[in-house]
Amino acid sequence: MTDISPQAVKDVYASITAELGKIMVGQETIIRLLLVSLFARGHCLLIGVPGLAKTLLVRSLAETLTLSFKRIQFTPDLMPSDIIGSELLQERDRKLEFEYFAGPIFANLLLADEVNRTPPKTQSALLEAMQEHKVTVAGASRALPDPFLVVATQNPIEQEGTYPLPEAQLDRFMFSLHLDYPAHDEEVEIVRRTTLRMAEQLAAVVTLDQILAAQQLVLAAPVSDHVIDYAVRLAAATRPTNPQAPQITRDFVEWGAGPRASQYLILGAKALALLGGKIAAETSDVRDVALPVLQHRVITNYRATGAGKKSRDIITELLTQVQEKSY
Repeated sequence: MTDISPQAVKDVYASITAELGKIMVGQETIIRLLLVSLFARGHCLLIGVPGLAKTLLVRSLAETLTLSFKRIQFTPDLMPSDIIGSELLQERDRKLEFEYFAGPIFANLLLADEVNRTPPKTQSALLEAMQEHKVTVAGASRALPDPFLVVATQNPIEQEGTYPLPEAQLDRFMFSLHLDYPAHDEEVEIVRRTTLRMAEQLAAVVTLDQILAAQQLVLAAPVSDHVIDYAVRLAAATRPTNPQAPQITRDFVEWGAGPRASQYLILGAKALALLGGKIAAETSDVRDVALPVLQHRVITNYRATGAGKKSRDIITELLTQVQEKSY
């Protein structure tokens, strides 16, 4: 594996965004955070109404990264074996033996489209893969490709016939990213591009070795105790059982974020710093990734519902209240 410098990671990020600009209009923040999750070896949950190009974004990203890409359309009748594969009885040399047929999960970049449309039994087929980067079929463990990134999508406006993701599975996602409607000028450009000419062809601008090297650099990048302390303080501020929790947490939060949130705050901050060409993360980088890391891990109570408070509102307020440690 080749080494890579922070400046090289910044150049890689610039190359990817320039290539995606041929297809995508806007969504710069979403693209940046998707790359942060890839380099930090995390997974993403994309939430947005239909027609915001969620599938196009993930497929286009795979093309620029030279990664194998698979898409699974989750439906109520989807079975776990449809995702991870299964063993089938085959005849060879007049003998019957089981042969494993791999499922679509064996890809570098997996798009789980409308993941909340399938029952929990099938949703759980992703759990081991997302955490351990392997699947177990018939007692045998099989490693997934490296790198491995799951991007799942949800439609927030359709609730009939859906199965909300349990908190344990939501916690496996590093980021929860909400796609908004495009601005007027962006929508004009989208319509112009998609109705006046054929779609652009994207080129692969990043090698697999560069991606793996960037992932290793994220792990190796130094981070000060001051930044770690701030990330832990921020995650702890979401827990209503914490004696030092702010009043807004004690009033409106049922369950707060666990230690995995603190880990992802640091990993996300380190990856974000590298995209900017910096070797060391700062507390500002932690704040920049706080909302996508925490908003699906903070479970509000009935009082929050009555007051119209959502988890993102609480986290936004906590970012103004939680102070860095003074020396």
